[in-house]
Amino acid sequence: MLRTTFAIATATVLSTTAFAQDDGISWKATEVGTGLYMLEGEGGFPGGNLGLMSGSDGNVLIDNGLATTTATTVATIERMTEGPVNFVVNTHAHGDHTGSNHAFTAAGATVVAHNNLRQALIEDETFDRSGLPELTFDESVTFHLNGHTSYIFFIPMAHTSGDAAIHFTEANVIHAGDVFFNKVFPFIDIDGGGSVAGFIAGQQKLLSMANADTKIIPGHGPLASLNDLQTAVDMLIDARSRINTLVDAGRSIDAILAENPLSVYNSWNWDFITTETMTRTIHRELTAE
Repeated sequence: MLRTTFAIATATVLSTTAFAQDDGISWKATEVGTGLYMLEGEGGFPGGNLGLMSGSDGNVLIDNGLATTTATTVATIERMTEGPVNFVVNTHAHGDHTGSNHAFTAAGATVVAHNNLRQALIEDETFDRSGLPELTFDESVTFHLNGHTSYIFFIPMAHTSGDAAIHFTEANVIHAGDVFFNKVFPFIDIDGGGSVAGFIAGQQKLLSMANADTKIIPGHGPLASLNDLQTAVDMLIDARSRINTLVDAGRSIDAILAENPLSVYNSWNWDFITTETMTRTIHRELTAE
């Protein structure tokens, strides 16, 4: 739970709190259930969205941001919890989600992840080995802590080769990791074992677990709903269809890029993934190039 120092004088519980640091980068915490929080970066990019479950049974942190903002992340979590983080769940291997593993393992946390994620980190020569996952799973693992059933499950060949999402079943909250980028184009790491087909299948699985009241924490972007996730799935299915039509017509990648079949989705562009990048990713999978 949040420490009492973060309660306002009227004792009304804050649903959204910003934890600022001297460098201007902070994590904004939004309560999404009893003892459940989404943390998203402000004033810069400390990493992908975090999840936190806090209570008398212990603390579970989902992802932990970049190595360059470890101090900010650790300070934020310390202020929000009573006692140390007991478990860190990694949703995938990218550094904006695993960069602070080492700091939490040094304080006694056990890192939990899919087998493929651990292997990806072993193969990453830049990764601090002290932060490697110590508890891995093939398909799923479930925590029963703080009155929550936390179902952690594998999503194959989606964003990467080792994605996991977390369903807090009683709270009706899902942390989707990077299998969901809300309101922007997703990054699908084909070189890291991801695939467009697997990404769509993973999102459809998440949809099957959600309803109109579900709160969904995306890997990137604001807190989401079932409708937001459905919109993202529909966009990617349509984008693939548009590009596939041109591939079937014998168009080269240069011709497809010139036509810009995804221009209808220009509002989904962001710094890292644009209509061109998304087109190249989908084309690469469709043509196995």
